[in-house]
Amino acid sequence: MSGISTPGEQTLLAVFAHPDDEMGVGGTLAMCSARGVKVHLVTATRGEVGMISDPSLATPETLGQVREQELRESCRIQGIEEPIFLGYRDSGMKDTPDNDHPDSFSQADPRQVVSKLVDLMRELRPQVVVTFDVTGFYGHPDHVKIHHLTTEAFHQLARGRDNAARLYYTVVPKRAFRRMAEQMQATGAAMPSDFPPIDQMGTPDENVTTTIDVSSYWETKRLAMAAHRTQFGPDNPLLSLPEETLASFFSTEYFQRVFPAFKDAQQEKALF
Repeated sequence: MSGISTPGEQTLLAVFAHPDDEMGVGGTLAMCSARGVKVHLVTATRGEVGMISDPSLATPETLGQVREQELRESCRIQGIEEPIFLGYRDSGMKDTPDNDHPDSFSQADPRQVVSKLVDLMRELRPQVVVTFDVTGFYGHPDHVKIHHLTTEAFHQLARGRDNAARLYYTVVPKRAFRRMAEQMQATGAAMPSDFPPIDQMGTPDENVTTTIDVSSYWETKRLAMAAHRTQFGPDNPLLSLPEETLASFFSTEYFQRVFPAFKDAQQEKALF
């Protein structure tokens, strides 16, 4: 594998389910890379069951290939390593027929996935591992599953004393979701239809341990989001917000440090 870290090199490993999942931490990934951290991104699937914002961009049969290339372009813009694909198929939303596809991530043997992730962590030697929290942002089953399996792989290494890394979950505090909902309501935009009710979304504010100002990387993050053309088309409700509001929302990224336990009086302002 190209891009393997050398001893003493700072390395971050982000593990998500689909191309574009990384955009919740896109500013942090770009910032870390700009500061000399080697940043690796793992995605369980190629997003084969995602949206197609414009029929000229992809078909249901080609969407996985198209989204792979979109992710490669997004990584290039962020300045991070080429993405690593675990090779499973997108499971789609909860209780849909795609959940039952034999190649879907939802059908994957958890032990096999954990083994792959353990091998990657041993090979890449990250000091920081980032993945979804238990909510998977909005409850997508693939998000929730990659959360559980990444956490298990991390702790397997920790139990074997092979791992001195820190584990972070990417989160959005409840106050930020409320503010987003208020702004969208004020502009007449609707929350995405697959999101649960706003009062069910977000992490309790007190669980946030790390708040990172990525405003200096907003333009990079915006361009990386735009690379996911099939997912961030003109009809995306988030993108209907005014530019100033978008920049405000996406210029702060939040994390919960879960290992080692966070006991400091002051919140962290960086992962390294």
